[in-house]
Amino acid sequence: MNGTQNPRDISTKLEWIATMARENPERVFHSIGHVIDQSWLHEAYRRTRKDGARGVDGRSAADYATDLEGNLVDLERRLKSGTYRAPAVRHVEIPKASGGVRGLGIPTFEDKVLQRAVLMAMESIHEQDFLPCSYGFRPGRSAHGALNALWKELMNVGDGWVLEVDIESFFDSLSHEHLRAFLDQRVTDGTLRRVVHKWLKAGVMREQGWQKTRRGTPQGGVISPLLANVYLHHVLDRWFEAEVKPRLQGRATLIRYADDFVIVFAREADAHRVHGVLPKRFGKYDLRLHPEKTRLLPFGRSRKGCSFDFLGFTFHWGVSRQGKPVVRQKTAKSRFARAARRVTEWCRHNRHLPVGLQHARLSAMLRGHYSYFGVTGNGRWLERFYVVVLRTWFKWLSGRSNRYPTWTWYNGLLERMPLPQPHVVQSVYRVAKPTA
Repeated sequence: MNGTQNPRDISTKLEWIATMARENPERVFHSIGHVIDQSWLHEAYRRTRKDGARGVDGRSAADYATDLEGNLVDLERRLKSGTYRAPAVRHVEIPKASGGVRGLGIPTFEDKVLQRAVLMAMESIHEQDFLPCSYGFRPGRSAHGALNALWKELMNVGDGWVLEVDIESFFDSLSHEHLRAFLDQRVTDGTLRRVVHKWLKAGVMREQGWQKTRRGTPQGGVISPLLANVYLHHVLDRWFEAEVKPRLQGRATLIRYADDFVIVFAREADAHRVHGVLPKRFGKYDLRLHPEKTRLLPFGRSRKGCSFDFLGFTFHWGVSRQGKPVVRQKTAKSRFARAARRVTEWCRHNRHLPVGLQHARLSAMLRGHYSYFGVTGNGRWLERFYVVVLRTWFKWLSGRSNRYPTWTWYNGLLERMPLPQPHVVQSVYRVAKPTA
């Protein structure tokens, strides 16, 4: 095989692996690393983002591409011989909507390529095991899929209970020992498992210097979402479906996106029962639920004023245009504030750019906001964000010189360069009609 092999041949290999895993749910893959050859690495390189931040080695995607063939040949040699050394991830901190900061790990570009190659092989196996309740970082699934499923379930239940759960520092707390035990149930191939172990132990490069990692998997790594899904598949998803639901008296549905999840219950007794046992279950696997952010609340047509947040939206009961009770979604206040701050910061730092470039960037920010938050019933909050962008842009344009002082001039600009109007992109009514 060579690097010019058609990507469709890689797809054939991936389907072959997936078929073996699907048809043999108990099969353990002892030898699968041989599929990662030059053509496989070329495909992994093609699928790797080229515009990401640089890792600890300072090399960009363009730097790596100057001798792509030689680099990939050497990468395969080091992987297969076991001499590949996983570099530390560069640690950066980004603000959280709820306050504080969240750590993000930035691997080197070569590490991203290799992680993508390993992910392609392991994902083909584990995807056959993952359950429908899991939506995060999976092929063909999305946050909107989770939101639609939640909306449908809330409508079906009507008057029920919601368990809103927050796992405290999940990506930092994940136990390597338990993770290896979970991986052993499907993949024991030496090549793959050796390099995964190296990534887990690679350490983090902070301003103070290199720091050893004994637990967790850094957010930002290509392989991290899969490892997180494997972990929570065993700790939560499979346990809930196989052991918890059969013991409950009424309907209960788990909806999980990565480490964010909610459980909807039809009966109060079931909700309290699971709420009580969940901390013990997670504690068994060295995880802790946040005591203040994990809460059980009644949620139904007859309970006014109850609401909860999930994936950036606040869920609450309202009334449809026909006067019927309906579950509504609106942009969560924390996410709205964060989006508004992003616009303000961008305008402040780029106010001296040509107006056309500013318009193009703000238009892209609006379209991105609509594509995620443009769901049925959220029109008012889309309008509010549109107004925030209009006023913020005017503020920073009028402050950069005396040429742009008035709303009259600004309205003329908007006639020539209109900003995208709010509109619904994701309709909940495309979901199957709720059942009785």
